[in-house]
Amino acid sequence: MKKSFRAMFYTPYMMWLALFVIAPVGLIVYYSFFNISHQFTFDNYATFFRSGTYLTMTANSVLYAFLITLISLLISYPMALVISKLKHRDLWILLVILPTWINLLLKAYAFIGLLSHDGLVNNLFELVGLPAQHMLFTDTSFILVASYIQIPFMILPIYNSLTDISDSYIKASHDLGATNWQTLTKIIIPMTMPGIKSGVQIVFIPSLSLFMLSRLIGGNKIITLGTAVEEHFLTTMNWGMGSTIGVVLIISMVVVMLFTNTKRKRGRN
Repeated sequence: MKKSFRAMFYTPYMMWLALFVIAPVGLIVYYSFFNISHQFTFDNYATFFRSGTYLTMTANSVLYAFLITLISLLISYPMALVISKLKHRDLWILLVILPTWINLLLKAYAFIGLLSHDGLVNNLFELVGLPAQHMLFTDTSFILVASYIQIPFMILPIYNSLTDISDSYIKASHDLGATNWQTLTKIIIPMTMPGIKSGVQIVFIPSLSLFMLSRLIGGNKIITLGTAVEEHFLTTMNWGMGSTIGVVLIISMVVVMLFTNTKRKRGRN
């Protein structure tokens, strides 16, 4: 009776998992073995790994994802550390989460208005006597905008890890003569490593396949695997090649998860 009662709760989850996770991934793998003429072939994979264009796009995707993750981490960790020490930290973390409630497309167009040649930033430059800068449709603007959008997702797991640390560890560190820097590097950062790894997963994996921001903010200068998938599915209608790139992205994401996976230890007794 108890097992059947549990199965009643597991069934909806298993159905959702089968329909919206396993089935789509299975279709992507299936279509990756067919060419544009719907003939079974391994040429898609051969083309991907032999083509300098696709290998360059892969390298660009990894590089952009790494830079976005690194910038997000360097900004998010100090912010999460400061917020965890504030009196009304729940309110502050809510303010961090608020931008995630805004549609990604709206945020992208907002940055287009800010960074365009006649945008707010260049208007401010003109007020202080500086020449207008070409900021839109560059690698820098793409990386900075993508980092801004990903920062809340990096802060949350780090913040949760920081709040799990008992104050007794910090006090004991200071009682033993450790400086603030030693406490940070020897106690706080190692104990929050599970949160850092979770944040890296949350940010790096989606950043591998960005295509909307690469189009709107980076223009045609930013070419990644995400834009290649979009091109093959919506323009060339070569679903086989698009699915092949999707399989490569899925495998890359699994590899990242395996390298950053860790068992979460509670720091509070």
